Amino acid sequence: MLRDGEQSGSEPWLVVGPMKFRSRLILGIEQYVSAELVAKVLTASGCDVFITTLDLEQTRTSLLLSDIDQSVPLDRFNWIGTTSFAHSKEDALKTVRSLRRAHGIEVFKLDVRPADNLPHNAQTVEAAQELLNEGCAVMPFILPDIQVARELERMGCCALRIMAAPVASGRGLVDPKSLRQVLDAVSIPVIVEGGLGSPAQVAQAMELGADAVLVNTAVAQAPDPVRMAEAMKHAVLAGRLAAVERQDAPVAAAG
Repeated sequence: MLRDGEQSGSEPWLVVGPMKFRSRLILGIEQYVSAELVAKVLTASGCDVFITTLDLEQTRTSLLLSDIDQSVPLDRFNWIGTTSFAHSKEDALKTVRSLRRAHGIEVFKLDVRPADNLPHNAQTVEAAQELLNEGCAVMPFILPDIQVARELERMGCCALRIMAAPVASGRGLVDPKSLRQVLDAVSIPVIVEGGLGSPAQVAQAMELGADAVLVNTAVAQAPDPVRMAEAMKHAVLAGRLAAVERQDAPVAAAG
């Protein structure tokens, strides 16, 4: 996943059509109730992605895009959609199609998480195939599984998102070996997310070889979300530099 000699985040780690993703930190914004705070957090984090979704059940408090647009210069971001509230393949497909109609979004974080809140790999693969057939760019969220990851790559997904720990758990990388196996098994970019509760855990994910990380609860629920967003930005850079340094280190001679 690492490129030889790569030392900074200036070059895009993912290109999807006209979109160039340079920031290796992605922040979810579903948990905020202040557009002004969203603007400050995105600025402090250095993120270049803005994520929007629909709550089909309409049970969650969320900001209106019209309100966010007053505080956040949306045209400066890569605007993508997410199905993070989808509990089934059908929910995910309905969310994507609604967002495409309403906002013309073509790049999607695909989540299918039933009642246990864990990615359902089989339904995710099925939904991804339908969305790819409809012309969407898809970043599916899966449990770490080499065969599923390779299948999604073969199907044409632009990136993968691999669960480090249950969403919002703060448990960090519960199975680094499985994560690393997936990272080594595919050639498309891999985002590590889920349960990354501290800058140390974010740095660990990047040092393991992730192309990017996605964080939500750890920032949104922090006493000072703006300061935590900045801490996460530096953690991503530190972990990435450590990973590149390890890659470039000479191999010690045997004996």
